[in-house]
Formats: sequence, C-alpha cells, structure tokens
Amino acid sequence: MTAYAIAHLRPAPELHAEVLDYMERIQSTLDPFEGRFLIHGAPRTEVLEGDFDRAVVMIGFPSYDQAHAWYHSAAYQELLPRRTAHMDGDALLIDGVPPGYEAAATAAALRAARTAA
Repeated sequence: MTAYAIAHLRPAPELHAEVLDYMERIQSTLDPFEGRFLIHGAPRTEVLEGDFDRAVVMIGFPSYDQAHAWYHSAAYQELLPRRTAHMDGDALLIDGVPPGYEAAATAAALRAARTAA
C-alpha cells in the first residue's frame, strides 16, 4: 500500500544556502527507497478553509516500510539538519488507503460500531 511523507513547511523570507543544498541532494536519498515528489511547494495553492501560510511537500513511496526506512536512513539524517536549521514545519509519514477504498464503507463500519457500543 502506498505511503506518503508529508511536510508543512514555513519557509524563511530568503532561502538559506543550506536549504538549497538540501533541495539539490534530497533526490539521491529518495532513489534507493523508490520515493518520488508528488507535491513540492506548488506555486498555485488556494486555501479553501482556514488559514494556511505554509508550503506543502508530499513524497510518495511504494510502502510505509520504505518511507520509514528512507526517513531514518543515514543519508537522509545527515542531510536533514540543512533544512530543519532554517525552516520551521511539521513532517509526517502516513499510510495511504488500499485500492478500492470507499469512504462510505468506512462510515458504515463506524456507524455500526457506534450502534453496537
């Protein structure tokens, strides 16, 4: 099942040289784990609800295990401080949904569990 690394980052007014170095080198840390960028600070973002002043980064992996192994790899951990020293934000690893997932089926199961309780 596909998994995702998602970051909500608050970029500094001016990108630090170490952040640029991080951006130039991150793909080499993703390649062994089959990670690929799906979103990388998209130039067009429309906030539909709430307040959101951050950049979004989403990287897809074939599995949660590969995403986890990438984040904790020596290569990425060595590179990571180049970003975290100059940008605030949050980062998550999240499992995707299985093929054929339907929100209505999940709601029905939750409703049944709530009724049974």
